[in-house]
Amino acid sequence: MTEFNYEKEWNSHNPWSFIPEKLNIGYASSDAVCDRGLGDRAAIYWENSKGEKRKLTYDDLRRQTNKFANVLTKLGFGRNDVLLLRVGNQVEFYICALAATKCGGIFIPSSTMFREKDILYRCNDAKVKAIVTTPQLVDVIDAIRDEAKTLEHVIVFDYLGETTTNPRHVKYDIEMAAASDEFKSVDTDNGDVAFVAYTSGTTGDPKGVVHYHRYGLAYEYLANYWYNYDTPDVITCPAEVGWLLPVSSSFLFALHRGMSIVLYHELGAFSPEKWFELFATYGVSVFIGTPTMYRMLLKVENAETRFDISKWREGVSAGEPLTPDTMEQVKTRFNISIRDGIGMSECMVYAHNCVGMPVYPGSCGRPGPGIVINLMETPEEDEESAGKLVPVKKGDPGVLCVKIDSHPGMMKEYLNKPEATAEVFRDGWFYTGDVLREDEQGYFWFIGRADDVIKASGYRISPFDVESALMSHPAVFEAAAVESPDPLRDKVVKAFIVLRPGIVESPELTKQLQDHVKNVAAPYKYPRKVQYVKELPKTQSGKVKRKLLRRMEFEGTPYQI
Repeated sequence: MTEFNYEKEWNSHNPWSFIPEKLNIGYASSDAVCDRGLGDRAAIYWENSKGEKRKLTYDDLRRQTNKFANVLTKLGFGRNDVLLLRVGNQVEFYICALAATKCGGIFIPSSTMFREKDILYRCNDAKVKAIVTTPQLVDVIDAIRDEAKTLEHVIVFDYLGETTTNPRHVKYDIEMAAASDEFKSVDTDNGDVAFVAYTSGTTGDPKGVVHYHRYGLAYEYLANYWYNYDTPDVITCPAEVGWLLPVSSSFLFALHRGMSIVLYHELGAFSPEKWFELFATYGVSVFIGTPTMYRMLLKVENAETRFDISKWREGVSAGEPLTPDTMEQVKTRFNISIRDGIGMSECMVYAHNCVGMPVYPGSCGRPGPGIVINLMETPEEDEESAGKLVPVKKGDPGVLCVKIDSHPGMMKEYLNKPEATAEVFRDGWFYTGDVLREDEQGYFWFIGRADDVIKASGYRISPFDVESALMSHPAVFEAAAVESPDPLRDKVVKAFIVLRPGIVESPELTKQLQDHVKNVAAPYKYPRKVQYVKELPKTQSGKVKRKLLRRMEFEGTPYQI
């Protein structure tokens, strides 16, 4: 896709036209790919940091998913039953998730970092019938098993030379060895439920976001414009498959398309140098990462000459806002124009930088062709307009809303939470809570979450603007900006800053950084308060907990780490 007329594409394409009415995503991502003559193509290249390696072709994937579908059927698992996966970046995640959907069931990704209360909540909220895990992770499951009201089976596969000896466990490897590799997938529609992804739950209990079988094909439609994929592509995303980013960006759609996935199970902290080795070994062409991952890749000295990254052609960013500074450094070092996008668990991607369109550092692009979005506000001036969504003037900030029936990747609902669902489904629109502005060219620019926007000295200030300015300074590695109470001005901007290695905090540095923000962003945006910290508080999916920092400021509880 070298030339791109956005208006023509937007007006001529209907994302729904790419999705068949009858669709089983498990079958479509394995058996159907083999039917297209791609059975010998690599579906998954897997490694772990112990040096173990595996390769599954699409024919292997077809047979393995059929085997596990037969195992599940033997255990009484069927239509609308729920399988929770707590395995980390393992091939078995892909096998078991697809097998569950072949049975007409539903899978739930879950992080290996979750503790007993997290797993128990998901089990009871979603009525989980079976769990798949490893010997290293099963203790957490065993601890809550008798409290999980609907849990019948704990399935454990061998890993790192360990095997389960608990007679209450179903031994995956033994059952798989005896199972047939032929299975007739259950007949499902594109609007049947395929999986539930839980939000991080920064306020209250996590919400189960219910998605359909069509989710993967909806993402495939948008990804065609976002990073111009092709079947020969080798795609990878370092994030753990317990989170939605890799499920959407490098799982369902990638397998349906017949691409090859590089999956790395890191038994420790993220190692950017290892990822360059994987680029060279497997010829990675599309990399999906968070801005933090890109910043860590940039810390590897001379990576562009030490490793063969010649096949790398597309870089995609999601999960958190991408600063212009990071984008420009990646372009300079690796000749990769990162295509930033913005979305959320509930509605996938709603805006991104399309291939063939100019990329403006800091912008999250435009809506995918056929996806209808609008910036709204909810006036409270009079009873007649209170609570209703009203479009803002072009150029003004507003909460981004997605026309529900325009986006086939839209969630069905929040599981068992009708009131929460009603709060975001308003008059045919999905209310994202993300505040953006639209420029004259139709590009959207992220300002912050509706409850993250800083109101100081009469100004509405985007925390992202302050953070981007700070992170463009060579002394700063990461930053977070929040409101802070002030006896004179009521509220001011406060910045929490992580310095780069070797940089020492000082009053002189603070003054430099404040002046830098004044010059790069605007004088009224500079942080009047600065606190240096070793690391920022983050959710398990890597997003900065601004709400926590803001709450601690107003409670008078200092954040110290």
